[in-house]
Amino acid sequence: MTQTTGPNMDKQAQQTTHDKVVLFADVSGSTRLYEVLGDARAFAAINQCISLLRRVTGTFQGRVVKTIGDEIMAVFPGVLSGVQAACAMQAEVDAMVPLDDAVCLAIRIGLYHGPVLMQDSDSDVFGDTVNVAARLTELANAGQILSDASTVQALPPLLRTSTRSLDLLPIKGKASNIKVVEVLWQEGDDATLMVGRTHSPAAVSGTLRLRHHGREAVVDASHGKLVLGRDDQADFVVEDKRASRLHATIELRRDKFVYIDQSSNGSYITFAGESELQLRREEIVLRGSGSICLGHSFGKDAAGAISFSCEGC
Repeated sequence: MTQTTGPNMDKQAQQTTHDKVVLFADVSGSTRLYEVLGDARAFAAINQCISLLRRVTGTFQGRVVKTIGDEIMAVFPGVLSGVQAACAMQAEVDAMVPLDDAVCLAIRIGLYHGPVLMQDSDSDVFGDTVNVAARLTELANAGQILSDASTVQALPPLLRTSTRSLDLLPIKGKASNIKVVEVLWQEGDDATLMVGRTHSPAAVSGTLRLRHHGREAVVDASHGKLVLGRDDQADFVVEDKRASRLHATIELRRDKFVYIDQSSNGSYITFAGESELQLRREEIVLRGSGSICLGHSFGKDAAGAISFSCEGC
């Protein structure tokens, strides 16, 4: 432990550095929650989520440093407790009762291990570790946990099998890129159960069907994930320059079909008989029937729309 002093010895207590895991958990799409639910319901829902995140933090020997609007910042004594807490947070938020037929809460998490600067055990924390954890959170999609290779390397070998490397990405303030790693909290194998999953998926009998220019794709209990985009690597290819290469993902999450936009131009969702909704880096629960447009509104190009229908949902 290294001791340092602040610039003003009369006003600033002695500071120390400690190795900690810094975790940020952010409620995804909170602006849209206020638009859809109204101020009172959205505020109550976000507060309920923040309370849940606080409780989980304490369960895994962590400390909530502060709440920043719809986000918490917490520190943990080690990598294992931090990753377990992150997985438990995702699982418990995922298990919350949906707020509305088309709205469910989701969080994105970033965590990073390294030295932090603090004045005492209950104070705010500062330093490069905090900045990197915050940046990883910004990069994460809803329902995702991002860390880095050096942090994940500190996990027990069995638990490292529940992670996957994504890419080398630049981080502001860092001289070199870092290798970003995703923690796979939703997998059904024993390793992920040990990391922190606390809920089992509900039995699903429904089917989501997508149709576009004579082609059809299905998401169901046997095929629980579908990637849409214009790249040949997508599961459902849409040849449209307005669509991103890997534009969106539809995944079966417990008993819901969740559409997750990860594009530059956004997605436009229309439920039958309702007004069109625009998503950008947000998610929504698909229900009934309707249309999906990648990168453009239905009114601008109805022929480019993907139709969807939920059967038995």
